[in-house]
Amino acid sequence: MPGTGSTDGSTRTMGVLTVGGLVAVTAYTVALGSNGWLWFGWVVLGLITLGMVATRSA
Repeated sequence: MPGTGSTDGSTRTMGVLTVGGLVAVTAYTVALGSNGWLWFGWVVLGLITLGMVATRSA
């Protein structure tokens, strides 16, 4: 499949963004209180990342 190297790189980037987003949302929650939209956004980002991982390994 052409472009597999870039797919691996983009999946890794999404993983890093997902983990970084979790850290940022957690820090925001600790400092300023919970914001449901931030958590919703992080869950959506996590699901997209999981989808990318699943399609890459399939």
